[in-house]
Amino acid sequence: MAQKTAIVTGSARGIGAAVAKRLADDGLAVAVLDLKEEDCAATVSAITEAGGKAIAVGADVSDEASVAAAVEKVAAELGAPTVLVNNAGIIRDNMLFKMTVADWDAVMGVHLRGAFLMSRACQKHMVDANWGRIVNLSSTSALGNRGQANYSAAKAGMQGFTKTLAIELGKFGVTANAIGPGFIETEMTAATAARMGVPFEDFKAAIAGQTPVNRVGVPEDIAHTVSFFASEGAGYVSGQVIYVAGGPKD
Repeated sequence: MAQKTAIVTGSARGIGAAVAKRLADDGLAVAVLDLKEEDCAATVSAITEAGGKAIAVGADVSDEASVAAAVEKVAAELGAPTVLVNNAGIIRDNMLFKMTVADWDAVMGVHLRGAFLMSRACQKHMVDANWGRIVNLSSTSALGNRGQANYSAAKAGMQGFTKTLAIELGKFGVTANAIGPGFIETEMTAATAARMGVPFEDFKAAIAGQTPVNRVGVPEDIAHTVSFFASEGAGYVSGQVIYVAGGPKD
């Protein structure tokens, strides 16, 4: 069988990097996509040194022309992308009365517009192949989270977007599913602790104490779940949202 190609957005570090490495371990060629191509070097090197195949792609997922060029590059250099992981994300946290329009638009642009543009650009390759997997990163914040009106709305939107893709693309052999991570230990969550003036280890300990499995998540927890959704065996699973959060969520 020909090697399948995956695009993982926001994969220079954190969850995205772990997902890219796991998909490469699963035998896929991986396009490591982030805003700056040079930031993808570490992830690409980790994949290639382990015997996998990967390229770095710089793109702004919120820009239509940038997305089109990126997907064309991937198709030309790695092969038609039939696995897409919409992981790219940013946070601009603030209480509603302090939140600026720019902060609202920035979060919506990367998460929702980005997932839309990337999915639209990749779906034609999936339809042509009569096979595809789209995995969108939502969050437990989709259920509401203080100080994250923009992020929570975007992550809730990702779930509706996912379910609609599943309905529209299913007849072409394409599945779409979403993952809602809970607290994951990353540079982003470390930065959140720093903004709050709390040592990261104390921050993690407090979260772990409120989590049924009594630990915080790590990027590999999300990568394992993406691996399942992207697999051949998950062909009858579509339009689903799974919370990877150490316990049940509403």
